[in-house]
Amino acid sequence: MSLNRSIGSAEYLKKKIPKNAKYEHVKTRLDTGCSLTKYMERLEEIKKNYRYRKDEIFKRLKVTTFAQLILQVASVSDLNENEKDSESHSPEGNSCSQNYLFTYVISGVGELNIDRNNQKMASELVSSPEPTDRPYTDCPYLLLDVRDRDEYDCCHIISAHSFPIAMLSRTMNPYTKEVLEYKNAPGKIIIVYDEDERIASQAATIMCERGFENLFMLSGGLRVIAQKFPSGMTTGSIPASCLSSPTSSKGKKCNASQHPARAAEKRWRFTSDELAKIQEQLEEILIPSNSNSRMSSRMSTSSARSTASSRYGSSTSGRGTARVQSSRSWK
Repeated sequence: MSLNRSIGSAEYLKKKIPKNAKYEHVKTRLDTGCSLTKYMERLEEIKKNYRYRKDEIFKRLKVTTFAQLILQVASVSDLNENEKDSESHSPEGNSCSQNYLFTYVISGVGELNIDRNNQKMASELVSSPEPTDRPYTDCPYLLLDVRDRDEYDCCHIISAHSFPIAMLSRTMNPYTKEVLEYKNAPGKIIIVYDEDERIASQAATIMCERGFENLFMLSGGLRVIAQKFPSGMTTGSIPASCLSSPTSSKGKKCNASQHPARAAEKRWRFTSDELAKIQEQLEEILIPSNSNSRMSSRMSTSSARSTASSRYGSSTSGRGTARVQSSRSWK
């Protein structure tokens, strides 16, 4: 018996498992660690959606991180508004309004028109804009859309301001009031984005060279948002160039003709339905990559759903649950 004789046959190693076209789109939820297949998929995704350069002087912000920031800001702002409402309905708030009227009476102004002043204050409260029509109070981020105004009117991210890149070429007043308020402000950041990083990278480079230290660029822009957050984050019709991929993240075909064109609404706040959609899509992205088994993924899914339901029901649940939600501040 020779020592060079091997056990088994080498032909078994050359056999390949037959593929079934019916289950090609099915992906495992079990994290088996790093592999060459995952690495190659990551490289293909980077080449397709991102434009990394070695000489970048600006910082990047992932779309998933931006989604988490949106959920945090919405929950904390709801908590602050509920506290303000409770303080306004307290007797101390009524005494302050009475003292405010008494100062006018003492100074000899409007002592015969107290009822009119009350009616005027009531009409101002009624005509005041709703929370959905104005930005979040003390919002930690300023979102800038550096595309043209026409593209901004067709589609943009909710709470984004139109800031075309042509503004930076002005010799006088190249920045708006909001940009100057957020420039290098402690605890606040500026985020720029476009469709595919062509314009946003140029705008971010110019602004960083001019002294913006808290500037971030949203990686991937609307193209990555259309793949990972197709609903809930944007308003209007997503551009056809962002829907050019043959398959989406869920394995379904994307067709731009299926979505009718509609104009974008200029809104500064997300609705509860939109926040719920963002939360669900964020769970689908993060849970499979962070779970080591099916049991842990199920447990994380149930815990995420419970936190989401408690977050969006904070207006009726009270201050106790709202303080738990705001334990992680964005600052």
